[in-house]
Amino acid sequence: MTPQKLLIDTDPGVDDSMAILFALCSPEIEVVGLSTVFSNTDVKQTTLNALRVLEVAGRPDIPVAPGAAAPLLRPFQGRGRNVHGEDGLGNTFLPSSLGHPLDVSAAEFIARTVMAQPGEINLVAIGPLTNLALALRIEPRLASAVRQVVIMGGAAFAPGNISPVAEANIYNDPESASIVFSAGWPLTMVGLDVTMRTVMSRTYLDDLAKIHNPLTDFIARIAPHYFNFYRETYNIDGVYTHDPSAMAYAIDPTLFRVERLPVFVETEGHCAGQTVPDCRKQWADSTEINVCVDVDSARLLALFKERLAKNSLRSDDDSTY
Repeated sequence: MTPQKLLIDTDPGVDDSMAILFALCSPEIEVVGLSTVFSNTDVKQTTLNALRVLEVAGRPDIPVAPGAAAPLLRPFQGRGRNVHGEDGLGNTFLPSSLGHPLDVSAAEFIARTVMAQPGEINLVAIGPLTNLALALRIEPRLASAVRQVVIMGGAAFAPGNISPVAEANIYNDPESASIVFSAGWPLTMVGLDVTMRTVMSRTYLDDLAKIHNPLTDFIARIAPHYFNFYRETYNIDGVYTHDPSAMAYAIDPTLFRVERLPVFVETEGHCAGQTVPDCRKQWADSTEINVCVDVDSARLLALFKERLAKNSLRSDDDSTY
């Protein structure tokens, strides 16, 4: 089977890094590039983190395009550093990558990449949707040229995780999210309805670390701050599987149950960032998208571990990271 070409828009981030490594270890996927965005830390740092993750995976050949430093129309008010550490990688402050980002914006990179291969590129966005909204402004034909768009974001029937009703990626730039949700392209929302049903427990993370290859060693190094946040904030002995769930959908959509629903993104007031499913289809101007409403968590976690376990890109005594 020919691998699907994937462009990942990301703000690494501990779980972003896990999702990227998941993709790089999956034969169904050919990662053609990363674009970076603000959120888990500033965009300069998320770009450096993206380069570092690719270097750890032995794939410095994959291009990285730096993107938006702030939301489209409002100041950034997110709290990503509380979750992921000041450096976005669990306060590990790893050495800088030897690689360099492209001298082109993320939005332009996304537009060029999709338009050069119409019908072939899958976009997986696991951060705020600013770069995708800007790419649509640059190239309106993008919506009909992309193969599919998968986002980690939103909450259809679950409560929010940054406000009572909003998920963080959507909350951090609701205007961009509104543009992306209404663009008319084939969009799938992998939101809190499924990502919070799948927990990487302490035991699971310990077992992952015991695999002891470059990728699992890297995850074990960056995960403790992230784990401690979940223990202190949610009183759980593990972490929710947010960004790797979106990547899991791109790899094997049969892991999820999906409903086709119109979804409206609120951009104002206390409910800014809320993704409202129009279950009765009463709002004619809301665009239908695929909404993930259930997940086979056991199979997803097994797949993630299996793919990371198969990695043998570098020897165990390589400790450059």
